[in-house]
Amino acid sequence: MEYVSTRGESSSVSFADACLAGLAPDGGLYTPVTYPKIQPAQPGESYLSLATRILSAFAGDSIPTQIMSELVEKAYASFAHQSVTPLNQIGPDRWMLELHHGPTLAFKDVAMQIIAQIYDHLLTERGERLTVLCATSGDTGGAAAAAFAGLKSVDVFILHPHERISPIQRRFMTSTGAENIHNFALDSDFDECQAIVKSLFADHSFRDEVSLSGVNSINWTRIAAQSVYFAAAQGALGADRNLRFVVPTGNFGDALAAYVAARCGMLNGLELVSAVNSNTTMVDLMNTGALTRRSAVATHSPAMDIALPSNAERLLFEVMGKDGAKLKAFYDSFAQSGTAELDEQTKGALGCVGVKAVTIDDEATEAEMKRLLSETGTLQCPHTAVGSAAAREIPTECVDVILSTAHAAKFPETVSEITGKTPPLPDRSEEFLAREEVYERLPADLHKVREAIRAGVRR
Repeated sequence: MEYVSTRGESSSVSFADACLAGLAPDGGLYTPVTYPKIQPAQPGESYLSLATRILSAFAGDSIPTQIMSELVEKAYASFAHQSVTPLNQIGPDRWMLELHHGPTLAFKDVAMQIIAQIYDHLLTERGERLTVLCATSGDTGGAAAAAFAGLKSVDVFILHPHERISPIQRRFMTSTGAENIHNFALDSDFDECQAIVKSLFADHSFRDEVSLSGVNSINWTRIAAQSVYFAAAQGALGADRNLRFVVPTGNFGDALAAYVAARCGMLNGLELVSAVNSNTTMVDLMNTGALTRRSAVATHSPAMDIALPSNAERLLFEVMGKDGAKLKAFYDSFAQSGTAELDEQTKGALGCVGVKAVTIDDEATEAEMKRLLSETGTLQCPHTAVGSAAAREIPTECVDVILSTAHAAKFPETVSEITGKTPPLPDRSEEFLAREEVYERLPADLHKVREAIRAGVRR
């Protein structure tokens, strides 16, 4: 398996190199030269078996299948449910795909736990050490901290927007007690945190100095790992059934994983709804073909408060016929003027992919959280409610599978205020509340963040 950059100015690399690098040297995102054909989930096949098959197909010669099987087993041993991502029926032809049974109660655990195992294996094999850098809107940071805590081969630096995530989300990042986990709270929003990460990756001197790598959804392995639960859902509900996946998303990575599963032949077609909150960039891009710079809006669903969805780039690369020069020109135009528009041919191709986007505001989110409590007796996080409300808004003849992306207990203040009920934190998570938090507050300044990382690496 070979991987190329979406910007078209970097040489192709192996899975191992794409995984460990995160972002391509030209600032693009790695994506497969060709998508492998992967057999759909078989009746009765376990999640671990399916994950091993899918990840091995994407890894190619980089990791032997037997080794991948061992890494997968280690990665998901900490999950509270043996099915890893179980389905829960909430109505006629209406299911929740529960992705919050990992150690930090969010869907990011599914990918991050296996990424940490793959990193540790590859780095140990090479005798190398890396500095992992990620920006988080809430869940990625906690998942990365939990997955990489204590590993000898990796230092992790996490940037999060100060007071723009829930206290529980923050504690999952800042209370690991591990010396290799470093947290910076920036006086900014997520998009500025992400912009600083991209600038640091673009600084080749600094990148080489500290051996920089990234595990945000810019990292292809995240997308590959997330494609597994879409294939698992198709297998569980029947290979002959037409499913519509409704994905609450900010950065579009989770939604893109459904597209990848379909491209590899693991879904019975693709009908996908990208459900966003009041940050409507993805809706505008899908409906009008225009990308416009704007500031992120704070909402009830903070992990989705993202104004510029990074993984839209991978989808645009595909509908542009993998023309890296064309894609680079589009994003260069956006960088220079704050706006860019797709040509008519690309707009037409984008409209035929099978992806729709819809926006759900805070008022509709509140109403859906109350409705779900009334109909199912369950408390759902505001992100999941965005997905559920989007499913109701757009009728379908398919079986609806709504991604439940986080446990309600990660947002106790919001859930309690809206529903009048406080979701209890699972017993396995109580230890995080008892630990001391460790993080450093910084201005949203590229130079100061760079120097703070240098100091952390030296320590």
